[in-house]
This record gives sequence, structure tokens and C-alpha cells, in this order.
Amino acid sequence: MKKYTLIGPFKQILTMGGLPLKGALLDQQLTIIENGGIIIVDEKIYAVGPYAQVSEEANNLNAENLLILSEMICIPGFIDTHTHICFGGSRANDYALRNSGKTYLEIAKSGGGIWDTVTQTRKASTPELISLITERAERHINHGVTTIEVKSGYGLSVQEELKMLRAMASAREECKSDLVPTCLAAHMVPKDNNGTADDYLLEISTELFPILKKERLTQRIDAFIEEGAFSPTSIAPYFDRAKEMGFDITVHADQFSTGGSAVAVKYNAISADHLEASGEKEIQLLAKSNTIATALPGASIGLGCNYTPARKLLDAGAAVAIASDWNPGSAPMGNLLTQAAILGTFEKLTNAEVLAGITYRAAAALGLRDRGKIETGLLADLIAFPTGNYKEILYQQGMLLPSLVWKKGRLAVEV
Repeated sequence: MKKYTLIGPFKQILTMGGLPLKGALLDQQLTIIENGGIIIVDEKIYAVGPYAQVSEEANNLNAENLLILSEMICIPGFIDTHTHICFGGSRANDYALRNSGKTYLEIAKSGGGIWDTVTQTRKASTPELISLITERAERHINHGVTTIEVKSGYGLSVQEELKMLRAMASAREECKSDLVPTCLAAHMVPKDNNGTADDYLLEISTELFPILKKERLTQRIDAFIEEGAFSPTSIAPYFDRAKEMGFDITVHADQFSTGGSAVAVKYNAISADHLEASGEKEIQLLAKSNTIATALPGASIGLGCNYTPARKLLDAGAAVAIASDWNPGSAPMGNLLTQAAILGTFEKLTNAEVLAGITYRAAAALGLRDRGKIETGLLADLIAFPTGNYKEILYQQGMLLPSLVWKKGRLAVEV
């Protein structure tokens, strides 16, 4: 027997419906239901509309009534499309070195950087990694993030990458939020690799990829295309193999130098992430493609570098998502809402553009069509903030936290 639940009335329901996937958005385009209500059935949204209308429908369905007594607004659950929350240790030393004048690449070459985290993550046991993932995911859902992408890439060997991805699979069973795993074995060439970069990529693609398929550990393959990592030329056979096996492609692109975004477009990648170094050529290329351009303001804040040119990307017609890049090195903050609000300030983005970037456009960057909007038939991933005006959410830059969070129709957070 189906269970129906009516929630409301909300001062405002910001549905994020009826908006285009690509291009600039005005706040006037947002659909806002004043004094609205939502009916949930099982994991999905059954109806949304003015409270008087949906409450009458709820009565006919014998729905349970969850009355919202204080003034709140409701929006779709946030989606973080780029994180590295499966890691061991800390990189506080790297942060101090950067602030004293060392560059990201200089720190990496001197023994810090990604390899430092690889060493610490390899030392961590599988149960320890599961615990760390679930703790970080718990913090995220308390901030309204109901879907979290999680990358490997701190294992950098077949067995260590499997350890990370299997830890993610186990953590998925324990987390309130949805975890979307991604294989980032092509994060850098491991320092203990005895062959060339090409040898390492061949080993991963021939030995690891089949296990990923067999155990259904991920559908997504990522690579870091950058100096000190992999070149557009070296990564080509790796992505060719991934495409042949039916994996989705995503790319760490144009962080410090260009080249990665062109690879992303060539392989019809689902997203190209970072893009801080993207120029007009790359912007136009992405705008004309189906690849989602993902801004990672946390990395810009952590490294003290330029932000992704989100304003130019949107004006050119690109689809722009916003993610936290939560990782121990360049983006340790991990607060998606704060970072998105700050990006909006520096790039002069509308509220509609920022919120689209962490809801339905973020869903598209993960290939998910069942969330990111408050519409009939979609997952009931919902956030209620204690305010009567949705504009307060970004105005308070992450300091306004949700009072209620629903994940697949179940109340996951109640403050």
C-alpha cells in the first residue's frame, strides 16, 4: 500500500522547473510557488502546488500531514558533482606552504601534493575509509547536499584503487545521501611506477576497468589532464578504452593550463571540471558542446587563483554546474553552498544561475534525470530553510543552514 505524505505550507517553494539546461538565467525566470505544499509518495514527488490545492488532494489520498509551523522555503536537494572525500590524512602543511609563496606544482614536486595523500590513503584500512566517507557525507547532508559524487585517485594502483572504490560501495549502504562513485586512477603517474605514464594507463585500463564493470563499482572514468599528470595525447588510448567499455567520461580540465577541455569535448565527456585557465577558445568550444562546464570555486579559494569564468561560459551558452572539489589539498573547506555563493559574487551570477548550478544542472553533470527539480515523478530530495525569502540562502553565504532535509521522501535531517 502506498504511503502519501503532505508537507507544507511553505512560504515559498522554489521548484527550479521550466528552466533551460544551457545559458544565462534571470531570477525572474524562477518558478516560485507562494504558500505551497508538496505531496510525497514513497520516494517521489506526487504533486506540488498551492497548499490549499494540494491539501485537498491529500485528503482524498488519506495522506499523512507533516505541518510546517514556522516560516520556511523549500528547494531541491543540492548535488555536489565533484568531490574527493575518500582520503586519509591532512595536507595542512601544503596549505601553509602555498600561503608562504610556494605554488601547487612546486609543492607537488617537493613531495607534497597528491602523492602525500596517496601515501596516507594507502595506509588507511578499508573500514577507516568507509568511516571517513560516511562522516564527510553526513556533514554534507546536514548542509543540504543529498547527492555526492566521490572520486578515487589516491590509490594509484589496481589494488589500492579497488580498495577505495569498494570502500565507497560499502559507504553507500550507510549514508543517508546518494554517493556517485568515479574512478580517477589517472590522477597522476604514481611515483612508485616503474614504467612510463603510458605503461601505467595501459595497466589500469586492461586490469582495473574489467573489475569495475564486473563488480559494478562505477560507471564513470575521470582523468587529470595537466602538467605533472597526463597530456591530451597520453590520455587518448585510456579514454578510447573507457568509451569502448561503455564508461561515461569526465575530465579534470584547464586547471592551470589549457588542453583538457578540448579532450573533454572530443570524447563527449559528461562534464569538464575546473576550467580556471579556460580562455575564449575553450569557452566557445564548451558552449557549443553537450559537455557540462563545472566550476570548482573551492579550489580557487584554496589555491588563491582565478575562478572559473562562469559568467563568460553562461553568456556564451554553456551549461554551468558548481561543485565543491572537497579534497585535502586544494579545496579542504568542502562547503558547497558557501563556495557557490562566493563564486556568484566574483563572477556576477544571478541567484537562478547559482542555484541551477547546484541542483538540476548539477544533476545533468552526473547524468541523473530523476532529481534537481521539484516536479511530479522526480525523487523527493528536498531542503527546507528557515526563512521566508529564498534570496537569504545565498545572501548568508552558507551560514543559513537547512532545518529539514528529505532524501527520497524520508526525513533525513531535522534541526
